[in-house]
Amino acid sequence: MSLTDQRIAELGLTLPPALVPPAGVKLPFASVRVVGSIAYVAGHSPQAEDGSIAGPLGKVGRDLDIEQGYAAARLTGLSILGSLRRALGDLDRIAAWGRVFGMVNAAPGFDRMPEVVNGFSDLIVEVFGPTIGSHARSAVGLAELPFGIPVEVEATVHLT
Repeated sequence: MSLTDQRIAELGLTLPPALVPPAGVKLPFASVRVVGSIAYVAGHSPQAEDGSIAGPLGKVGRDLDIEQGYAAARLTGLSILGSLRRALGDLDRIAAWGRVFGMVNAAPGFDRMPEVVNGFSDLIVEVFGPTIGSHARSAVGLAELPFGIPVEVEATVHLT
């Protein structure tokens, strides 16, 4: 078991299987694309343990409060870690988290996107520690996200 997998187990976390998209939806792209020593991670959503999109769905600031948005961002982090493990074979190959782009399905007037996306950032630093886990980040609000998900995150990861 890798050191990162041991840390995930210590934290009592479970990585979900590959995303099971909604019926009739085709996703013709890679969840993770490795080019040289960089892994480009496509936008991910919160996932349930069975691989489906996790609820609650809707807009943060209307259908979800900040705490629920934070939890959704944390689940999105677990989804990304699952995809990276499948693509890389070993999460210990991650040398550094580079850039993270967090998107929040925001109700009109909601402007606390950074607090929501902190759910993702806090998870990554908990799992990898500050040296590897610290990252540059943007957190923006959008009028809509696919399938009504409250949070979507994409990332660039540097590999050993």
